[in-house]
Amino acid sequence: MLLYGLDFLVFVGIFGIVALSLNLEFGFAGLANFGKVAFFLVGAYTYAVLSQIGVPFYLCLITAAVIAAAFGFVISLPALRLRADYLAISVLAFGEILRLLIKAEHGIAGGVWGITVSPAISLAGVSYRVDLLVNIGLVYFCLLICFIVAQLLANSPYGRVMRAIREDEVAAEALGKDRAKYKAQIFMIGSAMAGLAGGLYAQYLQFIDPYMFMPMITFTVWMMVILGGPANNWGALLGAGLVEFFDRGANLAKDYLVLPVDPSNLQYILFGALIILVLFYRPQGLLKESPIKTKALELVRYGRGVVNNKPGK
Repeated sequence: MLLYGLDFLVFVGIFGIVALSLNLEFGFAGLANFGKVAFFLVGAYTYAVLSQIGVPFYLCLITAAVIAAAFGFVISLPALRLRADYLAISVLAFGEILRLLIKAEHGIAGGVWGITVSPAISLAGVSYRVDLLVNIGLVYFCLLICFIVAQLLANSPYGRVMRAIREDEVAAEALGKDRAKYKAQIFMIGSAMAGLAGGLYAQYLQFIDPYMFMPMITFTVWMMVILGGPANNWGALLGAGLVEFFDRGANLAKDYLVLPVDPSNLQYILFGALIILVLFYRPQGLLKESPIKTKALELVRYGRGVVNNKPGK
């Protein structure tokens, strides 16, 4: 049971990073990224390929984040010109196309057979418990860095501009804010975090294949953000913990309980019921958005006044 708990902590940390990245994109900037798994996949495969040729693990993680950010930038150029619903569909399609390309490629990524990954630190001869503790330290160190970056962005003038663009793009642009530039930047930052999480995911499991990066991962991360509370970084972490708890709890129930419903399906029933309850009674999520929102709204109102030739309204 202890090992199961330590494994749970590792996954909470990894998906906490992905939830923070989506929270920056959707919660603060209003970008509906339904292809989050694509950048998670890019980070994982970048780490896997580099680890096989002997690159140190910290360079593998940094490169995974950089390559994912580059993919995020390239995708953002055409995608961010689309409306929110078309943006969601196009990025979702990109994620599935990328997964199918990896699945069909056999020379580097191993195709459907997958690829083995070298661990971050060689711990030959030590117990599995020590290996888990090392992974927890590495994952939560990266999570801490991502959380600090997300908090600094959210509570800075940059974060207020992001929220202003989310609330009213036209009003923000009337004040001289280049919405395309800001959206591309935040898409890159979110993609870099997802790539970092993908690298951690690959090195922890020490094996990856295309079937581990199905669109369901994207929807799971969306559940984390919606449950925890969009535009609240603590909420993203809370949502990651809750979703992983239900996921792991269902798997544990499969081993120890006899239920009339398949536990694998029971977790999705619980997720659905929980999201419905949250949307009905706390549509803002379990944790509300930071009070700094009011300053963003003041900026938007002023911008609307400029648009309507009534400055100061």
